[in-house]
Amino acid sequence: MKKLKKIGIYLGVFFLVLGLFFLYTFWSTGFFRKIETSHDFGMIAQSVDLPGVEDLAIARKDSFMILSVDDRAKRRSGEKGLHGLYWMDLRKTPFEVMPIPIPADLVLYPHGISLIETGVNEYRLAVINHIDGNHSVEIFDIRQGNVTFSHTLKDPNLISPNDLVWVDANRFYYSNDHGSRSALGIFAENYLGIAIANVGYYDGSSFRIVAEGMAYPNGLVVDQSGKNLLVASSRNFLIRVFEMQQDGGLTFLEDIHTGTGVDNLERDEEGTIWSGAHPDLMTFSAYAAGKKPIAPAEILKIYLSDQQLKQTTVWLDKGETMSASSVAIPFGEYLFLGNVMDDQLLILKK
Repeated sequence: MKKLKKIGIYLGVFFLVLGLFFLYTFWSTGFFRKIETSHDFGMIAQSVDLPGVEDLAIARKDSFMILSVDDRAKRRSGEKGLHGLYWMDLRKTPFEVMPIPIPADLVLYPHGISLIETGVNEYRLAVINHIDGNHSVEIFDIRQGNVTFSHTLKDPNLISPNDLVWVDANRFYYSNDHGSRSALGIFAENYLGIAIANVGYYDGSSFRIVAEGMAYPNGLVVDQSGKNLLVASSRNFLIRVFEMQQDGGLTFLEDIHTGTGVDNLERDEEGTIWSGAHPDLMTFSAYAAGKKPIAPAEILKIYLSDQQLKQTTVWLDKGETMSASSVAIPFGEYLFLGNVMDDQLLILKK
């Protein structure tokens, strides 16, 4: 009888812990947040039929944008879909896109991208590439609107690269959204919020990890001062701010709590940070796995006002207009919205 009672107590404790685990997971990933559609920025001016425009990179001075495209929905089901880089001319409307030619021997499934000006109408583009579990960074040069492939970078420190940002024409930071390579470790990071992912640095010749203990680090951006690196931590609903050191090291400064699963980060001319975000990560996870037809989308802008950091949601949607927003870039009176695996890029107009 005593033995049965003991077993009953153990089972009770086990189910209590299990229940608390599920409750914490759902609460910490935004599952209980009520999403009400609110399109405050403006109306949809145009939609572009391209699937999985996960990231965007803009050249404001020369008025063009690079689009990172991967039809993840088709790839998930074993079908062939569009993938590669696309060019958008921002000088004429309606906006049109065209594929960027790449060498025949380069297979490109792009993820995060970053663009930096290197001269008069000259740029360098870095692209995170994933092929069958192997990761690399592809480097392209752009001169007078012509894009040419330069070289490939590979390193064991590219564990699970998600995004990257140039510091200058030779150096960049990148995020590994997971620190573990095992299925069990990845599960623990996703659902327990175990913070073992990191940020790496490429100094022009070698890679190294420069910040650790992060929960799904994602988008990266250098702030207006050029001194600080902002890193989206999607799983923890915050942006981590680091001071960049001369040798590429990072010194932690503060956390900006966003209340949503911030994805890519972009900066406009005034220094405002824009982000596509996932307000409900559990629903997003089910959507990404093909178990739900839609997932909510949120667009944030983060800015200084009266020396105080403020945050505004400029666009919120249940997923009916666009699912799983991942990036937002303003240009003039327009706002360009990309996503993880929806079938269109949205362009809003004030």
